[in-house]
Amino acid sequence: MTGYDEFSMLADNASEVGLGWDGPPPVKRRRVELPGGLGLSAIVWGDAPARVVFIHGGAQNAHTWDTVVLALGEPAVAIDLPGHGHSDWRPEHDYWPPSMADDIAVAIRELAPQAELVVGMSLGGLTAICLGARHPELVPSLAVVDVTPGTDHAKAEPIVEFISGPQTFESFDDILGRTMEFNPTRTESSLRRGIIHNAFEQEDGSWTWRWDPVRDWKLTDPDKPTAGSPEFSDLWTAVDALNCPVVLYRGADSGVVGDEDVDELLRRQPDAEVVVVADAGHSIQGDQPRELARLLASRLS
Repeated sequence: MTGYDEFSMLADNASEVGLGWDGPPPVKRRRVELPGGLGLSAIVWGDAPARVVFIHGGAQNAHTWDTVVLALGEPAVAIDLPGHGHSDWRPEHDYWPPSMADDIAVAIRELAPQAELVVGMSLGGLTAICLGARHPELVPSLAVVDVTPGTDHAKAEPIVEFISGPQTFESFDDILGRTMEFNPTRTESSLRRGIIHNAFEQEDGSWTWRWDPVRDWKLTDPDKPTAGSPEFSDLWTAVDALNCPVVLYRGADSGVVGDEDVDELLRRQPDAEVVVVADAGHSIQGDQPRELARLLASRLS
């Protein structure tokens, strides 16, 4: 597959969920240089100052938000996490939320300093929580999509199994087949678009993911029973430090967030809101993009 145009499929995003289409909105790719010499990449939507910042989950990229942004109709910035999408991979393979939050802060200061709302999903949600704790001036309001620091290996088992699978596939059909196997509620067309954004064809015709498969926590403590599984419980202290409105969107069909996690969130942030999104799994932005856009719009002034 040649001639990849990352914005050529937006009309398909709109059509699939019944959005009107008068042509593509202003949208462009931007790179932000980081102090250490690496760079972050982001998609900037609209010509006006961004009102919303989007941070995707692990093994995803900024395009996971395309349909949500189209439905929302507000200027926004969607950032590729370090080691994902078009952002640089970290040589030390450190993709821990607190350190990624510091890089995301650099990008927000450059691309979206007036943003009213930060939205983070899964690993991006934990990163957004740390962003709010470490750089509160950049997070006036926080929306977390289907994750808490209580997420562990057991709750995230289907996700861990998928991203721990093969990194290289002989053909596009092979990588599509595995993706469809792990996302039975999604349409084939949406998964095709997702793969085109999240993988690339190598010179020999094989396909590989556009994210770093190595994580530093996979390289340490090999004798532990939980080796290969990150432990996020220490990040509850970041929840304690939040001083902004917080909402948790929980997929009704997802097991990534347990009732006990909601209880713990509300114990630490009594004013937080919890919204269960019907007919949605972990990827609410993929399963119910228009509903998520409607919910996010209600958070904007």
